[in-house]
Amino acid sequence: MADIYEVSIVLNLRESLMDEDVAELRWHLGLGPKPETLHIVPVFPTVVEDERGEPVVEDHPVALLGRQGEAWKVGGALVSVLLRPEDARYGAWALTVRQEIHPDEFDRTGELLSWLATKADDRHRSATGTVHLGWIRFCESDRFEPLMVRDGEVVWP
Repeated sequence: MADIYEVSIVLNLRESLMDEDVAELRWHLGLGPKPETLHIVPVFPTVVEDERGEPVVEDHPVALLGRQGEAWKVGGALVSVLLRPEDARYGAWALTVRQEIHPDEFDRTGELLSWLATKADDRHRSATGTVHLGWIRFCESDRFEPLMVRDGEVVWP
């Protein structure tokens, strides 16, 4: 059994995205090339073995929400879409994501989701400041739980 979760994000973002933000976000969504410099999630430490078999930490950036195509465990398709809505009432950017993630990816993905929460349109923010990003569920469950950012941190199951 794999510890895989389905993450569904439906979010409208404010206009405050700079060009480099959009470029990096598009890369994380599998929609564009990797920018030369990453600043939303700047480092991806990975332990590998050096030529002597000793563990060393290297930086290996990966697109965090960029899988496209058939889902492995949750059925259906994995997608990520970022577009500018025609009606500005709905924010400057519309983001829809459906991905499978493993708990080992929660920390890195959480950095990206926490950043997205700071860019979320006010309609996603409660009176307490919690930002509702979408939904999450364990692959074998039929119950979705809210995916939220509270006090700058993702509330994982």
